[in-house]
Amino acid sequence: MLIEMEIASLGIDPAQNMPVVILKDVATGEMVLPIWIGVLEATAIALKLESVEVARPLSHDLMMKILESFGARIDRVVINDLHDNTYFARLVVVAPDREFELDARPSDAMAIALRAGAKIFAHSKVLEKSGDDDERPVPASIDPADREKWLEILENMDPEDFGKYKI
Repeated sequence: MLIEMEIASLGIDPAQNMPVVILKDVATGEMVLPIWIGVLEATAIALKLESVEVARPLSHDLMMKILESFGARIDRVVINDLHDNTYFARLVVVAPDREFELDARPSDAMAIALRAGAKIFAHSKVLEKSGDDDERPVPASIDPADREKWLEILENMDPEDFGKYKI
């Protein structure tokens, strides 16, 4: 089952000093999905969230222009799996003669979804796995010996605990 999500916040994880995007379910706002991302992708997301115009197109803007030139559009983004501490996503593209899916990193998929005005969904199995202590992702920089301590910190965090990402 797909659950519609929205970007609730984009910030810096204070414990790791890494960008993290927090997704919340649109229906209740109770399901939260933290995804740690790279600095470049965080910048691309932040620029769009803050409506900052850039002089030259970034990679995500370029992809949108290419799709538009072929009459295609991004219909939706689906964060469809979580495996070995890594999230996976699909871009659903609608072209004049067909619909197809492209594999993407969730950070890139979200940056593109913002530019396309497309909805973001998470598969329910991803939300279940992210709540499972054995599957729940933590930043790669976390020492495996500290995993349990980190999971406890995550369990008690609120999206507002993350610092706002500065452009």
